[in-house]
Amino acid sequence: MVELDQKRKVAFVRPVAKKQQQSVDHVTGDKIPRSFVFARGKLPGPLKQLQTDLRKLMLPYTALKLKEKKRNNLKDFLNVAGPMGVTHFLMLSKTETAPYLRVARTPQGPTLTFKIHEYSLAVDVVRSQLRPRCPKDLFKNSPLIVLSGFGTGEQHLKLTTIMFQNIFPAIDINTVKLSSCQRIVLLNYDKEKKLIDFRHYSIRLQPVGVSRRIRKFVQNHQVPDLRSLQDVSDFVTKAGYGSESEADDEAATVSLPSDLGRVNRASTKSAVKLQEIGPRMTLQLIKIEEGLCSGGVIFSEYGNEGEKKKQETQEEEKQESEDMKEE
Repeated sequence: MVELDQKRKVAFVRPVAKKQQQSVDHVTGDKIPRSFVFARGKLPGPLKQLQTDLRKLMLPYTALKLKEKKRNNLKDFLNVAGPMGVTHFLMLSKTETAPYLRVARTPQGPTLTFKIHEYSLAVDVVRSQLRPRCPKDLFKNSPLIVLSGFGTGEQHLKLTTIMFQNIFPAIDINTVKLSSCQRIVLLNYDKEKKLIDFRHYSIRLQPVGVSRRIRKFVQNHQVPDLRSLQDVSDFVTKAGYGSESEADDEAATVSLPSDLGRVNRASTKSAVKLQEIGPRMTLQLIKIEEGLCSGGVIFSEYGNEGEKKKQETQEEEKQESEDMKEE
């Protein structure tokens, strides 16, 4: 009887109610895309950090702290993706020749494979800047997506455009809040080099014709130190703190339909400033497959130039299987 009583004494733990993210956009009515960013095979330290940077870039509709195990395969991620509403996979891998990024639509594809020619981590981009900028709510909303140079009419570039447009939630320009537009992902295609420049920027608005000192005074609510000045006008017109001429370019200014913060007011002109926050990548589209990392090849950069070229595109799959066996 004593043993039975001990078995029945089970500690009760009250479940913690987690706040559920919305699955459908209340404005557009479209399903909000979600993503998993994970590795296939072993990654060196810098590529692991690139994986973290990509997860942060895909916020808020991604698994920032996705736990991976060595024995996990693609089917494991796919089984979890359905119940969680995950629509896209971003998969990093490394071969002896180069790192690769695969972007796939779940559950049935297609899959785009990119060769990463160059990349810079977010921390490296920030270190190169004199005044890094990262507001606390910067990653609260999804970034905007802008694609340039993809309108060549080629079928594989059309598929690339559709894939990247669908990774991020769609916006309605008539109802979108300006305060939610704080980041932008820019993809520029170089037709001659057949390379894609992948950039990630933060967006900020700066009123035109207002000195930096006045702007900071309004934003920070701080009382300025006027002890060394003869007149209050010296505070505004002091050398080096006048209205910044680079912000007065008409091509880079907009008229706001509504107030945005304490400085940028409706019906006034504000300069649009982009500041790179990383990561940065130079990509080359290598292959497009019909399915999820499988199926018929819709596009191949190497075409039918022989087994030597095909073997280079298949090298990462072989390397992944070898890594799995070792682990």
